[in-house]
Amino acid sequence: MLERAAIAALVIAVVVVPATVAGQWAPPIVLLTVSGLTLLWWRKHPQVVTVVGGSLWLLAAVLGGRGWFPDPALVIMALLAGVAALAFGGRAAWLAGAGLVAYLWALWSLVDPSIGLAMFSVPAFFAGTVLRLRREAARQLAERGRELEEERELFAELALRHERARIAAELHDIIGHAISVMIIQAAAGQRLVERDPAGARETFGAIAESARQGQADLKRLIDLLGGTEVGGPDLSLIEEVVTRAARSGLDVTCRFTGDRDGVPAPVAHVAFRVVQESLTNALRHAPGAPVRVLVTGEGRRLSVRVENDPSTQARLELGGTGHGLDGLRERVREQGGRLDAGTLPGGGWVVEAALPGSYDHR
Repeated sequence: MLERAAIAALVIAVVVVPATVAGQWAPPIVLLTVSGLTLLWWRKHPQVVTVVGGSLWLLAAVLGGRGWFPDPALVIMALLAGVAALAFGGRAAWLAGAGLVAYLWALWSLVDPSIGLAMFSVPAFFAGTVLRLRREAARQLAERGRELEEERELFAELALRHERARIAAELHDIIGHAISVMIIQAAAGQRLVERDPAGARETFGAIAESARQGQADLKRLIDLLGGTEVGGPDLSLIEEVVTRAARSGLDVTCRFTGDRDGVPAPVAHVAFRVVQESLTNALRHAPGAPVRVLVTGEGRRLSVRVENDPSTQARLELGGTGHGLDGLRERVREQGGRLDAGTLPGGGWVVEAALPGSYDHR
């Protein structure tokens, strides 16, 4: 509101008041007044103001004829030139600049203006251009800022999903293995409790040990999630899980070949999970079958192979999520490796992982 009042006061001061004092009210003065008043709508309709206001100014010059030129009205011309620079952007801005040159040449041909015509209009056009470019840059920066914020939120959501999937996979490995061992041992203990009390005691001891190990693994996971420094895993974890599986009654052997030193902790952890998940699946789906674990270090490549013969006993219904191997593939892939699983030619099952690097399919 104040802006419009200021524009109206300016038009009155530079056109109406001088014309009234000089007693020179004529059609050109009226046209100049209306041309100045079009600036009241420069924010909402800058292009319309440029065309209409400039046309009225030119028409006033045509009616005034040669020798007619009110110097105070140059202020209106300067404002119209500035609005023209603000109204057109991109390629249209070049056309607007060319149009201003043609417009000034037309005015120069119709009247005998002072040098002030160019002095007022050209700098005003450049000032409007600078202001427009600053606005466009601010708008682009704001838009880019919104895009970056949206990308940040998307990345945060993806990171959260990834972290949840990682935690779910760890819980699956820890709890799934411990519960599988406890269920199998509990079933064996039930059969031995009357006819072999000593064997039953060993079985229940294995159940207790599995529960304690599962609890320790859960505590370690909680410490990791809480930011507590925990010693990095190494390949000795594979020996531990194989030893526990053997004490639980699984017919399992483990062999290490090649170089096993200097394996990065993330790679060793994934190798351990490959063996653990494979042993858990053997307990569930191939009870009584011999299981062989082979860990080979060759240069910068670590391969883990776990295979079991066909089951020699009735399969136990232990359930399961069905996502263990999928989770393993994802974790192996994150380390730059590959995991394959499938049946052996003579029956049985094999899981083979290459960490890290390319996988040579055999």
